[in-house]
Amino acid sequence: MKPPIKRLSDLPGKKPDPKSKTFDRPSPKVSRQTKAKVLTAAEKAAFLASRPDLKPKS
Repeated sequence: MKPPIKRLSDLPGKKPDPKSKTFDRPSPKVSRQTKAKVLTAAEKAAFLASRPDLKPKS
């Protein structure tokens, strides 16, 4: 009976990539993404007033 597999690298067939990309820098597309803006209470009220189809949750 074979011993149980302890690591994925013990599996036959596929050899692990020596240059793992797990900790690489983000791609340029990821770097270009802008951060989300958090609305102030006044901005939120103005936005909801301009959109009658959205009902504020109270």
